Amino acid sequence: MYAPDDVVDAAVVALGMLADATRLRLMAELLDGERDVTALTSAVGAARPAVSQHLAKLRLSGLVVVRREGRRSVYAVGDEHVRRLVTEALQAAEHMVPGRPAHHASRVRPTS
Repeated sequence: MYAPDDVVDAAVVALGMLADATRLRLMAELLDGERDVTALTSAVGAARPAVSQHLAKLRLSGLVVVRREGRRSVYAVGDEHVRRLVTEALQAAEHMVPGRPAHHASRVRPTS
C-alpha cells in the first residue's frame, strides 16, 4: 500500500505524540470516556500544568477533542481511528512485556 507524503507526515506526528509516556497514559485514561483536567491529573499522577500542556499538544495534533462544560474543559479521544490506534499500541505492548498476561481487561478494551 502506497501512502502519500502528507499521510505519512500526519502519521509521524500522531505516533510522535503517543511516544511520550504521559501522553500515552492520558490517552489510555480517555479510552474509558471523557475526563476533565482534574480527573486526568489525578489518574496519571502528573502536575496539572504538565497535563494541561500535554493535552494541548494532543488537541492540536487531533488526537483528542475538547468541549466546554461551564468553566471546565472536558477531553475525549479524537475519533474511533485514534481509539483503535491507542488500543492496538497498548495491546501490542502487552505481548512485549515478559510474564505479562495478554490484554489485561481492566485497562485495555478491544474495540469492535
